[in-house]
Amino acid sequence: MKVRVSLLAVAALAALPVTAQVPAQPARHPAAAAAAAAKPSLYQRLGGAYPIAVVVDDFVERLLVNDTLNANPAIKEARDRVPKAGLKFHVTTLVCQVTGGPCKYVGRDMKTAHAGLHITEKEWEAMAADFRKTLDKFKVPAAEQDELFTIVGGTKPQIVATMTR
Repeated sequence: MKVRVSLLAVAALAALPVTAQVPAQPARHPAAAAAAAAKPSLYQRLGGAYPIAVVVDDFVERLLVNDTLNANPAIKEARDRVPKAGLKFHVTTLVCQVTGGPCKYVGRDMKTAHAGLHITEKEWEAMAADFRKTLDKFKVPAAEQDELFTIVGGTKPQIVATMTR
């Protein structure tokens, strides 16, 4: 299935920020400003909620069988407590919201959601690799992948533990 990208991970996955910071833009000519304002949101360019849900489904399935992540007993324990369908729902609504869609994420913030999981840099990289595989599988264009990885990267300080196991 190719994700429609007319103007979609993770992971996050399992982990994405509830709000994205947009850097200030220099003043533009009115015509250029109007053209920029007319640019579709990342949510629209990813095709909307359904393609996002399909990609999140694939991504979460990859995370559930990832040997690096499964080696962390805290992650395994959390997976045993959290229903897979609920996780997919929260990640889908989060991705929808942070990419400019109409969804409203009502889950916990990233720091709270990942507290006690002791996620390491190695585990973060394993998640990112799975996210990239999913985006590639659905032929998400490089520009949109870059935007998604920028959003996901913004959550890293709230997710990756400063101490290692």
